[in-house]
Amino acid sequence: MTPTGSAFEYPDEAGYPDGVGTLTQDQTLLIQELADDERTPDFSFAVVDDEAAGAYTAIVGDTAIGGIPYSVVDDERLVLLATSVLPEFRHQGVATELIRRVLDDLRSRRKRITVMCPIVSSFIQRNPGYADLIDGEHPGVGGVRP
Repeated sequence: MTPTGSAFEYPDEAGYPDGVGTLTQDQTLLIQELADDERTPDFSFAVVDDEAAGAYTAIVGDTAIGGIPYSVVDDERLVLLATSVLPEFRHQGVATELIRRVLDDLRSRRKRITVMCPIVSSFIQRNPGYADLIDGEHPGVGGVRP
């Protein structure tokens, strides 16, 4: 399930929608939110891994409020493509908690990641305890290495 009204960005191999390093306004806002707001949301939400769709989705009730689409490379590695949070759920810690839960799930499943999402890259730079999840041969964007 993908949030309606806020399509996920699918970045190119450079990790940015335009291929040259320019972040979208939504990406810039979510990165700023990570930097400014490390709190946990005041409401509960579930994070569901929809393997058929290739996306982790944050859900409140029956509403998808955000997500992280991914591509499966093999049994050991996923490529995290983007992060999206509906505007009305921003500045409440949803992006931070969503990324944390996704990375914790991947760690528990012993998966490696390639980070093509600048928002996830920014999160890992601020939380280097997750850097060990990054595949050393295929780290992705942002310069974060295991």
